[in-house]
Amino acid sequence: MKLQYESPYAKGKLCLLLVVMILSVAPVCAQSPPASPSRPWHSPEARILAEEGKRYRQIALLPPSGNAYSLAELIDFAESHNPETRVSWESAIAQAEVVGIARSELFPVLSAAALSSAQRDEVPFGTRFYRMTVPAFQASLDLSYTIFDFGARRGRIDAERARLLAANFAFTDVHRNLIFQVQQAYYRLLNALGQEAAARASLANAAQVQQAAEARLQNGLATLPDVLEARSATAQAQYDLQAILGVEQITRGDLATALALPAATRIPVQPLDEIPTPESIGETVERVMERALAQRPDLQAEAANVRAANAERQQARSAFYPDLKFQAEPTAASLYFQQQNLPWGHTAGLTGQLALTLNWTVFDGGARRRRLAQAEADVRGSVARVGAVSDRIEDEVWTAYANLTTAFRQHEAATALLTAATESYSSSLESYNYGVRNLLDVTAAQKVLAGARSADVLARTQVLTALADLAYRAGDSIQSNTRRSRP
Repeated sequence: MKLQYESPYAKGKLCLLLVVMILSVAPVCAQSPPASPSRPWHSPEARILAEEGKRYRQIALLPPSGNAYSLAELIDFAESHNPETRVSWESAIAQAEVVGIARSELFPVLSAAALSSAQRDEVPFGTRFYRMTVPAFQASLDLSYTIFDFGARRGRIDAERARLLAANFAFTDVHRNLIFQVQQAYYRLLNALGQEAAARASLANAAQVQQAAEARLQNGLATLPDVLEARSATAQAQYDLQAILGVEQITRGDLATALALPAATRIPVQPLDEIPTPESIGETVERVMERALAQRPDLQAEAANVRAANAERQQARSAFYPDLKFQAEPTAASLYFQQQNLPWGHTAGLTGQLALTLNWTVFDGGARRRRLAQAEADVRGSVARVGAVSDRIEDEVWTAYANLTTAFRQHEAATALLTAATESYSSSLESYNYGVRNLLDVTAAQKVLAGARSADVLARTQVLTALADLAYRAGDSIQSNTRRSRP
């Protein structure tokens, strides 16, 4: 109801309402920037936002397991609970709604409006004023429909559909990256655990050598420098063990973070000895490249961007042609009329209009031509990006394949080195106990054995990591036929 005549009492209420609104808005506008560039900014709102952030964060819990978790179990858990997958999924859903918005342009738009008003005026006539009151009630419909536009709407729909494809491929690529992130953290933890076991074995060997040196010193068969050398080797082994324990703690936090768990969560994993280490790869690098170009989601997203660019070009071309629109506005009205000292008058009826509108831009200073040139440049740029991504994928696969073959050879060499170093250390220690070898030979053999143990663990985890990297570069880790056969 719209009243044009207002009493002083109504005006007073309106002023009071405005004052209350201004006072309620004042706290919102009270926020200010930092007072000085030389001091950090602190505010009560920071604590409030910190508490709000705690409510937004969702902490997941690993399902209970009596045994150690396998890599496949941890990957499945990460894909279900890592917030990055949720973010990408919601982005794809939002883009799907954008496609629906674009498709809605193919249908007419119908809106309804209802109006009720009362107008009261004092109208002068002669030497007097006469009060006039006019109540009115109206209801109207507005129907608007674009009959044709030479492909502008279709171009917008095709562009948004292509962007939806790109969003879906980006969602799949998030899973590919997350799987590789979990694999890397898992294998780094396996390497740290293996290095810890090797370091403890090396510490035991160093303590054994120290014990032998001290026993020979008591028997007068060794010198004090020999004992000091043995003690130094034991201290060095203890130092190396503590460094490895620190790395292990870091890798445990990395794995927990990839799983969207608190960093302090302790996750039992399978020992490295229980995970089989492949000896070779059964396909050529050309075959892996071909498969990568066929299934990498980032390359498919770039191809979808080419579709979007072509659709944008179609929209730019349609601007050179007219568009025809139809509009209907039926209105039902009921009007009343009263003048002072006269009876009420009333009228009602259906009014409105029908219109066909043909819009054609004849001259725009070259704006349409430049938009078309921009769209064509975007198409060429999108095509070039597809080629650039293809080249990058081939280089990534080539590097990953070379790293894998190198890891296979290093694993073979590390196995041979560990066997030889073990035999050399055992022989040196036995000869030292018989007085045939000196302590320097024994400590040197012990250090070589420690390095061989570390190299063997590293070589085995490098093979597993290189396999995971090749599967990541080829896009194998997100394929349904390979997900059941993860190591």
